[in-house]
Amino acid sequence: MNTTVFSEKIEIKDNTFARQFETLVDGKMISVEYSFQEKKIFLTRINTFDGFEDEEFITDLLKNIMEIAYERKLKVVPILPKIAQFFRKHTTYRDLLPPGIKI
Repeated sequence: MNTTVFSEKIEIKDNTFARQFETLVDGKMISVEYSFQEKKIFLTRINTFDGFEDEEFITDLLKNIMEIAYERKLKVVPILPKIAQFFRKHTTYRDLLPPGIKI
């Protein structure tokens, strides 16, 4: 299990019908869309509301999603360049990448 301590535990709802992780900021939704294939989760899109520019919150949200992936024993495939950049910056999560995926 990853021992990284993230700065904030964020309440995340896994909306399996919409295939996205959801959280609220100031009463407005932020979501990370995903799809599944075998034991892999493909993170495909980050949705924020107009005027939202808190990159630190997005980083914390992604860290929380990585913890969910650890708990569910999933590999993470970063489709979105912003998520690939997250893996480059936070190397402690690279063990979540499937074999053959280079970031």
